[in-house]
Amino acid sequence: MARVDVIRVKGGARLAGDVTVGGAKNSALKLMAVALLAEGQTVIGNVPRITDIAIMAEVLRRLGCQVTLDGTEATIDVPAEPGSEADYDLVRRLRASICVLGPLLARRGYVRVALPGGDMIGSRGLDMHVSGLARMGADITGEHGFVIASAPNGLRGSKIWLDFPSVGATENLLMAAVLAKGVTEIDNAAREPEIVDICQMLNAMGARISGAGTSILEIEGVDALRPVRHTTVGDRIVAGTWAFATAMTRGEVTVHGVRPEFLDIALDKLVQAGAVVDPGEQHFRVRMDDRPKAVDIVTLPFPGFATDLLPMAIGLATVAEGSSLITENIFDGRFMFVNEMVRLGADIRTDGHHAVVRGRERLSGAPVRATDIRAGAGLVIAGLCADGVTEVGEVHHIDRGYPDFVSDLAKLGVEVERADVPEPTFDF
Repeated sequence: MARVDVIRVKGGARLAGDVTVGGAKNSALKLMAVALLAEGQTVIGNVPRITDIAIMAEVLRRLGCQVTLDGTEATIDVPAEPGSEADYDLVRRLRASICVLGPLLARRGYVRVALPGGDMIGSRGLDMHVSGLARMGADITGEHGFVIASAPNGLRGSKIWLDFPSVGATENLLMAAVLAKGVTEIDNAAREPEIVDICQMLNAMGARISGAGTSILEIEGVDALRPVRHTTVGDRIVAGTWAFATAMTRGEVTVHGVRPEFLDIALDKLVQAGAVVDPGEQHFRVRMDDRPKAVDIVTLPFPGFATDLLPMAIGLATVAEGSSLITENIFDGRFMFVNEMVRLGADIRTDGHHAVVRGRERLSGAPVRATDIRAGAGLVIAGLCADGVTEVGEVHHIDRGYPDFVSDLAKLGVEVERADVPEPTFDF
C-alpha cells in the first residue's frame, strides 16, 4: 500500500521564542535562472532547502549546467552554450521554471520551454511575457504544449507597458533585456523585493539597470555578463507566516532574517488586530496578548498585502473577534482551500473574489489537505487554534516553500509530528 506524508498538530499551542527565516523561494529560483546569462561559475548563497530548488537545479542540469546544492549554497557552472529546451516533465512541477525563457532567448537566440505547472491557484497566462518579448523582436509561437521563441538577429531594446505589474513577466523581460541591443524600458513593472534582488545580482554581473523597486525599469543592454557570488534576500512570506501564526496563537515570537519594511502592510494589519510589533533592522518581534480583533484585508501587488499571505489572513480572521472581509485581487483560485478551513469549523462565505469570515473563539481539529504551498502552511497554523488534533495531508506542497517547517514549529512550543500513513486504495 502506498504511503503519504501528513503533518499532525495538537491545538492549544502558544508560539513563543525565536525563528530564523532563510532565503526567499520567490527570489532564489529566479536567481538560479539569472546564472544562465553568464558563462562560468555563479554561486548563490542563502538558498532555501526546499523541493522547488532541487527541481530548478535539475532544470538547469538538463540545460547543460553543473549544479551543486550544498546546505544553503547553490553553485552553478554554466557552459558557453547552454541547452535551449526545458522539458515538460520538470516544468509541469514548477511554474517558476518559465523564467528560463528570457535568459536563454537572450543567450542562445532560440528557446523551447514547456508551458508551466505549479500551484493550482488560478489562471496565470503568459500573455505579457509573450507580448513583451515580441516587442523586443522575438518571434514566438506555441505548439504541442511548448512556447517556442526565436530571435536569430538578437533582441533589441524597446518600450514595454505591462497591463498588470506581473512579477513573472517583469523577471523574464528584465533577464532578456540585459543582453538586448539598446535600451529597454519596462513601465508598470513589479516592485517586489525579489525583483530588486534580481536587479542587484544582474548589476553585479555587469548589467546596467536603473529604477529597481519602482514601477519603471530602464535597462541598457550590454554585450556580455560575468558570473558572481550573490546572497538571496530573506523570505518575507515565510516571515509573514510566522507573524500571523504568533498573533493567532496569542504568542510572542522574534522573527530573524528579513527586513520588516518588506512586510509593512501585513504587520500594520496585525497591529490593527491588537498585536504589538517591534521592528528591527533584520528582524521583528510580534506579541499578541488577547484574542485578535477582526480586520479587513485586500491583496494587491507589492507594496500591498501579499496574495501569498492570504491563507494566513483568513486564518487570523477565523479566530478573530468580529467579522472580516478578505478580498483577493491577484489569483482567481486562491480561495480553493476555504473548504478545508470550513472542515476545521471556520465560518467562511465566499462570493467571487471576496470572503466574509466570522470569527470564532476556537476551531475544531479535523483531517484536511493542503491544496498549495501557502494554503498548506495556513491549515497547519489554523490547527494550532483548534481543539484536538489536526492532520494536514498532501504536505509535499508545504515542502516546496517552507524548509524545516515542522522542526521550527516544535522549537516554538508546538506538539507536532510528521508521519507517513497508508494511502487508501480501492478495488473496482
